[in-house]
Amino acid sequence: MKSLWHYTALCGSFPELKQNIQTDILVIGGGLSGLLCAHFLNKDGADVTVVESNKICGGISGNTTAKITSQHGLIYSNLIKRFGVQKAKLYLEVNNSAIVEYRRMCADIDCDFEEKDAYVYARSDISKLKKESEALNILGFNTDLVTDTPLPFSVAGAIRFKNQAQFNPLKFAYSVSKGLKIYEHTKVRELKGNVAVTDMGNITAKKIIVATHFPFINKHGSYFMKLYQDRSYVIALENAPNVDGMYIDEEERGLSFRNYGNLLLLGGGGHRTGKKGGNYDELRKFAKKYYPQAKEKYFWAAQDCMTLDGISYIGHYSARTKNMFVATGFNKWGMTSSMAAAKILCDIVQDRSNKYAELFSPSRTVLRPQLICNAFESVCGLLSIGTKRCPHLGCALKWNSAEHTWDCPCHGSRFNENGKLLDNPATGNLKRK
Repeated sequence: MKSLWHYTALCGSFPELKQNIQTDILVIGGGLSGLLCAHFLNKDGADVTVVESNKICGGISGNTTAKITSQHGLIYSNLIKRFGVQKAKLYLEVNNSAIVEYRRMCADIDCDFEEKDAYVYARSDISKLKKESEALNILGFNTDLVTDTPLPFSVAGAIRFKNQAQFNPLKFAYSVSKGLKIYEHTKVRELKGNVAVTDMGNITAKKIIVATHFPFINKHGSYFMKLYQDRSYVIALENAPNVDGMYIDEEERGLSFRNYGNLLLLGGGGHRTGKKGGNYDELRKFAKKYYPQAKEKYFWAAQDCMTLDGISYIGHYSARTKNMFVATGFNKWGMTSSMAAAKILCDIVQDRSNKYAELFSPSRTVLRPQLICNAFESVCGLLSIGTKRCPHLGCALKWNSAEHTWDCPCHGSRFNENGKLLDNPATGNLKRK
């Protein structure tokens, strides 16, 4: 199962590490956030190396819907309530800056970059939209509340963010990767101090950035408590209308829409990894009802790391790891968050101050309601009876009939029907009995 991005972007290849090497900065993970970190560090003259366990952008970065936007659902009213106006303003500012940086970089990259408006719509009740609009006014950001949309159903209203963007993420990522020192098919099995251990060689680094989607090192940072993973699905339709924008439902499990060329990307059917959800069936039923003339061209799924408070973890891996850093928990907004993370880490890793660092610090409080839910799911997973257990922390795996995979409801690791690892934080395949 490949996304349409894999079919429309030409990918180069990089060698596998086959010897011991040294580098000043090691980036573990060749997704978009890792590549952008390496790109900006390299521009600053740093000696930086990227290692990727598979192909670069072969995971979540290649399965996104690729929206570049500071419109992250109805987040800003919640940020003001939880963190105050100033921190909410910093969150908006860093994401707006990410859009500006993408616009600058994409001027020289053939990646189908298009400026589009982004909308959050409500099917029946616009009270949450009005609250969000008021919050954005407080933050000094102008939005429109509209009632007419090209969606195939009526809406009560929608908040519009103007001058956002969309693109082909793999065309962009492959361009960014040129000139970087990258090793593919090089899986880091463990860290021993400042040495990353792989199957064919060790990497000694002064500083290490973990950009592996879900952090795989359990003894620091407690990410197994602070994160869970959420699965979502996309189908690409021919002969469907052009919605001329990017749309998401204000409801957590609603549908999303955007176009790419002559295709309409319909997203939704989501659920916590290891749980049941609408998956592809929900999308296909919707398409059959509202777009009966459309033909499904591609289908794929993505997985997102969700934090306790809706803000990514970007910075020192933990308070005790002076020379190890992390970028994770992008909460379904991986494009702008990857750019923001790269900019923040580029400063922190080089001992420069960054005004956004405190907001995104992974060491901030974990006393959030989501922590109780995560702990409950972990206990249930550990106590559940099942013959197949996740090698990460031992939770019972659940069969995902839509994708024919074994999924972990605790932390989101996934394996194919033969036990091969598909998604971390597990670092190895299931053991055969």
